[in-house]
Amino acid sequence: MSWPRVRLVVTADDFGYCPRRNEGIVEAFLAGTVTSVSLLVNGAAAESAAELARRHCIPTGLHANLSEGRPVGPALHGTSSLLSPEGFFLGKMGFREAVEAGRVALSQVREELEAQLSRFKELLGRPPTHVDGHQHVHVLPGVCQVFAEALQAGGVRFTRLPLEGGVDGCTWLEAPARAFACTVERDARAAVGPFSRHGLRWTDAFVGLSTCGRYMTAHRVLGAVTRALEDNPTGHTLTVELMTHPGYPSVPPAGGCGEGPDAFSCSWERLHELRVLTAPTLRTRLAQDGVQLCALEDLESKRPEEGVS
Repeated sequence: MSWPRVRLVVTADDFGYCPRRNEGIVEAFLAGTVTSVSLLVNGAAAESAAELARRHCIPTGLHANLSEGRPVGPALHGTSSLLSPEGFFLGKMGFREAVEAGRVALSQVREELEAQLSRFKELLGRPPTHVDGHQHVHVLPGVCQVFAEALQAGGVRFTRLPLEGGVDGCTWLEAPARAFACTVERDARAAVGPFSRHGLRWTDAFVGLSTCGRYMTAHRVLGAVTRALEDNPTGHTLTVELMTHPGYPSVPPAGGCGEGPDAFSCSWERLHELRVLTAPTLRTRLAQDGVQLCALEDLESKRPEEGVS
């Protein structure tokens, strides 16, 4: 098909999770497909990831983490609404349940976000190019407000709005994955207001919920981009972010964010994404359709007052 002018940011999440994740992400960046990375500053291999980012000049943002492993903020290493009795974050679904039940102190969320922003600057020597959320925690109700406040105070302009239309019709997604994707989409739509009020910016469109892990193929990525463009105006260059999770499988006990690598990290699905991203098929098709790959910091992104379709 012939697309309007499109600039595509391909972001690799979970940089710093483990040495094998770092290796795969750098491989995808050097292959020319991945254009930006998001760093877990509480990841087991965060320091080596920062060194790789400096060596290869990789545009790097912060992957704000409130759900996996140990916190960065020293004040939270004790009794905290964000932590289990063992001192770990509450987990992907546990944190969501705590937020929904009103058990999370948003002041502690702000404190931890500020600690992670500070740690990022220690590792990279500069502010992040962007900040998004590990497991999309940054768009949760209430959390999105303090997230936007922390980014504005820290001088960070760009974030991710994981609003991918049409995921409810992606029949290849298994029921739990489709339900989670629809929940993220709902939360992202509600986060537009707080993000806009604090001057944050994001791409015109986002894809990646329907192409995560085993579900990624070149055909589905192209289809997701096509769907994302359908509801956007064609009178200007459209910007799209593709969220990815490439890497080589973690080998326990190495990796994780303080409590070892999770099952997804150890599975073949990370390697599958790496193979799709580094194979010539996807890059060739994108080039044929006139898509320009670029980093998030290169974009003239959506202005806050424009909102979302």
